[in-house]
Amino acid sequence: MTPADTLSADTIIVGSGPGGATVAREMARAGQKVLLLERGIDHRASSYYGTYLGALIYADRMSLLFTQEGLNIVRPLMVGGATSMYCGCAAPPPDWLKQRYGVDIDLEVSETIEELEIAPLPPELRGAASTRIAEAANGLGYDWQPQLKFMKPARSKKFDCGAKCMLGCRCHAKWSAAEWVDDAVEAGADLRTRARVDRVLVEGGRAIGVEGYLEGKPFTAHAKNVVLAAGGIGTPRILHRSGLEHAGRGMTMDVTVMVYGFVKERGIGNEPPMTWSWENQELGYMLSTLIDPWLLYPIITALKGPRYPLYWPRWNNILGVMIKLKDAISGGVFPGGRISKPLTEDDKMRQKQAEETCRAILRKAGADPDTIFMTPLRGTHPSGTVRIGEMLNTDLQTEIPGLYVCDASTFPEALARPTVLTIIGLGKRLAKQLAASVD
Repeated sequence: MTPADTLSADTIIVGSGPGGATVAREMARAGQKVLLLERGIDHRASSYYGTYLGALIYADRMSLLFTQEGLNIVRPLMVGGATSMYCGCAAPPPDWLKQRYGVDIDLEVSETIEELEIAPLPPELRGAASTRIAEAANGLGYDWQPQLKFMKPARSKKFDCGAKCMLGCRCHAKWSAAEWVDDAVEAGADLRTRARVDRVLVEGGRAIGVEGYLEGKPFTAHAKNVVLAAGGIGTPRILHRSGLEHAGRGMTMDVTVMVYGFVKERGIGNEPPMTWSWENQELGYMLSTLIDPWLLYPIITALKGPRYPLYWPRWNNILGVMIKLKDAISGGVFPGGRISKPLTEDDKMRQKQAEETCRAILRKAGADPDTIFMTPLRGTHPSGTVRIGEMLNTDLQTEIPGLYVCDASTFPEALARPTVLTIIGLGKRLAKQLAASVD
């Protein structure tokens, strides 16, 4: 094995989430020499993977990362990145990405849908209570549809999906980017975990590699191209230390909140999360069926007030609707570690309208009106910190030749929908470009 302080490759990729894993897999399969650097490790074989303890171990700051305004951000640091703790939801990129910004990834997205057999769960697995919420919403005139999923129940010996699947999938029905990391390694990619990249090396105005710490020891790696895929928070921090001080100015978060109501029947906690959804494109928000996992419920609701955790014994009777808001660009990721994400007045107005819609849906679905309440806000998709059209061209290249970005930080606006399929599409398109340039 090459000594850690003299690594080299055709392309260095920092981060193994959906963007990094996709680029690594496609380029390795094309015969390119790929070095994939991941800050965390691979936890999938651990006994704690997919448990509450696991979520504390592999999430940044033990899942207690907050913006200065108090928005909680769950940021997994591990092989597979955010897909290790997501709900397995898929959505094609919004039309505006191509229409307003000239980024066409329709072919790459279609290829991915076909390869991974992305589709809604069959009706019998969407959950009786979740389906009741969707039927109530449709009865009020909202066109809720089954949500596309990165899930194949047939892969699981025992399909056992519920709110807990956000902690990590233990029944193996849900696809994660770690699987494409496996494919990349099989095709010859060099995966190094516990690799903390500090900055990009630039010589003669061009990116030539990276430096940082590998398993606690200083290292340097060189390549013709560098792809940062460390996420909406990690990528701008690396760019800050690389001299691009304007990275991270402004961000989106797909600010999310759940509206809960209680029924006498069983709720949705033990049903697959987010099996039904609806987008209000006019006001810019998405609604879906979702609640917090059992042990996280009292922790999250305690942030709202002391009486809300008292509902914990009735967790099995919760109906929940998630609001995912298309928030305006504001705040940012700043040198020194500060993260800020204030909501604009327009954001607050649209969120309030979405909350009233959720309350009406829950009442229609049979929830006791006196028990309906909204959880504290949280940030689910840190993004838009290195935006296309500002810091990146449509090929995802920065102002420094040879330095690219491929993760949620590239989004020019909030998606307000599941992000993974869009990131994969960007990764596939970038890999084609890079493979051609190396040749």
